[in-house]
Amino acid sequence: MRYYQNVSDLGDLQVALREALEVKAHRYDYQHLGKNKTCLLIFFNNSLRTRLSTQKAAQNLGMNTIVLDVNAGAWKLETQRSVVMDGDKAEHLLEAIPVMGCYADIIGVRSFARFESKKDDYEEMILSQFIKYSGKPVFSMECATGHPLQAFADIITIEEHKDVARPKVVMTWAPHPGRLPQAVPNSFAQFAVAAGYEVVVTHPHGYELDPRFTAGATIEYDQMKAFEGADFVYAKNWAAYADPYYGQNLEKVAVAGGKVGPKGFPALELPELGLYEEDWRSWTVGSRQMAVTRDAHFMHCLPVRRNMIVTDDVIEGPRSLVIPEAANREISAETVIKRILESECQ
Repeated sequence: MRYYQNVSDLGDLQVALREALEVKAHRYDYQHLGKNKTCLLIFFNNSLRTRLSTQKAAQNLGMNTIVLDVNAGAWKLETQRSVVMDGDKAEHLLEAIPVMGCYADIIGVRSFARFESKKDDYEEMILSQFIKYSGKPVFSMECATGHPLQAFADIITIEEHKDVARPKVVMTWAPHPGRLPQAVPNSFAQFAVAAGYEVVVTHPHGYELDPRFTAGATIEYDQMKAFEGADFVYAKNWAAYADPYYGQNLEKVAVAGGKVGPKGFPALELPELGLYEEDWRSWTVGSRQMAVTRDAHFMHCLPVRRNMIVTDDVIEGPRSLVIPEAANREISAETVIKRILESECQ
């Protein structure tokens, strides 16, 4: 494995899950793989779990690690081609990337969707340039369209806690004061389907994800119906994917009185039809929703906005998996880096 962007890069997911559990049981047994090798972790965006877990994973494998925060510890980087660099950006990514490649054996990249250009985001403009120009194996620590390390950790966590062979896994949209990328929900849906679970994605009209990522899942617009009999509930906010509202929070459009629903875009229940902010808040995951599940486990990638995404009693309850889920980020990262070392760096 030279590159890691999505579930298909792992090959047989069941084999990868068995390997991850073996890594978890013997996480320091592979240090010979990384001896005298360097893992460079490049962050274009803030991070807590990804930074700590991936650095720890590389060190478990005996690697040296370098962490670069592009926004705080480097020249401002230009990412667009054919621009006159007469502004505040002193270096172009096309020079910076091969220079970074000189100092590393493996490169991890974290870069969120910018919501400026749907085309650039979904073509993974930044990550794809690292793959093309670094000359080194590259793995995604979250990109514009996916978060494969998080999703792999999520599936490891479900495998450790499921009590039926094929659990019902529900991913629900939940409100948020900002606008969040589709990366986490895209990857979670894709991985959960690949794992063979019964997957239901529930959200208000207008929040449909790219169907390439939800293929094989059931889409249900009635949240309470979706939660019935669920074994796992994964809550996450995401902004609109479909044109012409890509990257927007449609509930804010609705509350502001915006007119939504042109041809080719799902019609929304907006102020003209009686939907206001308190109705969107009804999507917050609380005891009302969890009561119709099969005593479901609650999951979230963190950080989480309490009492917007989920109520205190649910996230603090005995069925919450948010901490074990975060702990497994170390395991998903170590498994991925181990595979890259075994195939590309020996």
